[in-house]
Amino acid sequence: MSANKGKWMGVLVAMALTVALAVPAYAVTGNGAPAGPHYSLNIIGVEKGKNPDMTGSQRHTIFVALGSPSGAVTTKIFLTQGDFRVCDGNGFDEATDCSGNTIAPAGAVFQLPCNTNLPVEAGVDLIPCDDPNAANAAYEIWARALGKPGGSATITTCATDAAGTICSTENVLLVRAKGKSTFTNVTKELTSLLAQLDLDPNLERVALFAGDFEEWFWRYDNKGLRLAQIRFYLLSDIKN
Repeated sequence: MSANKGKWMGVLVAMALTVALAVPAYAVTGNGAPAGPHYSLNIIGVEKGKNPDMTGSQRHTIFVALGSPSGAVTTKIFLTQGDFRVCDGNGFDEATDCSGNTIAPAGAVFQLPCNTNLPVEAGVDLIPCDDPNAANAAYEIWARALGKPGGSATITTCATDAAGTICSTENVLLVRAKGKSTFTNVTKELTSLLAQLDLDPNLERVALFAGDFEEWFWRYDNKGLRLAQIRFYLLSDIKN
């Protein structure tokens, strides 16, 4: 082996070790999700709207419009700050928060903490959780598509302020292909909004419930996905 070749082999080995050390060594289940306790949320697509108000219970399900592979139907899932909980599982009638207040004419409501586990990225200004007296936690979100093959759904984090509604430039695309469905990490897409918010050349990543926004929601654009399964893991509960 030449000296130059040996030098490059050493560099490649060092790079491989660096990458290996940078990736969290989580114990992983057979479906690709981390091992450990978690909160489960099922988002179920249905052809017809539900009549019960689906509030004031310990349910882990939200019902949304189904749509079809040829045409998306949008349901808003409003987000409020607190422990993981479905406040209103019916996406077809008035949206009611966990205190019993109507917050929108239509939509479901899900409660979750502000996530302190967001990345520091080059060229992105991070606006973190800013209320120390509110519900904050470090956690990850993992999601997968289930149900009849052929459907898909796109989930986008959006927020409103006095100027109107702004949605993140990132989103989560869940596709139900044939065969085994596995979980993927969707933490930053579902717990922050990434957008150009000022004249600074950097993008801003705003944690849920941070900044000057008044209302947060997930825009759920469904193209025939019967079931989206979402899991929330506190970092302290993920097994190594």
